[in-house]
Amino acid sequence: QAQLVESGGGLVQPGGSLRLTCDASKIIYSINVMGWFRQGPGKQRESVALITIGGGTNYADSVKGRFTISRDNAKNTLLLQMNSLNPEDTAAYYCYVDAVNEQYWGQGTQVTVSS
Repeated sequence: QAQLVESGGGLVQPGGSLRLTCDASKIIYSINVMGWFRQGPGKQRESVALITIGGGTNYADSVKGRFTISRDNAKNTLLLQMNSLNPEDTAAYYCYVDAVNEQYWGQGTQVTVSS
């Protein structure tokens, strides 16, 4: 049974926007950090954005100023607003949760930026 359910990926033109959502409501343990990772074609998985329970954030240099991560602690929902997308952002995006008992990964949602 999937613990993390992602949605919001798709095909978008360069300069466009997408919003990814991760539903982590099935995780019953306390969550410390939530975040998004991505893996592009022929590349290693990399951290995109992280957010702590207190709201502190960390972004990859390549997405600073374009992506915004946020979370609804009451609903255990994670969002990633992606603006000014470019072809280098094309990747499978994975939701990540670091809880007190273990780490969780989503199944991934594909984001393709192409004209």
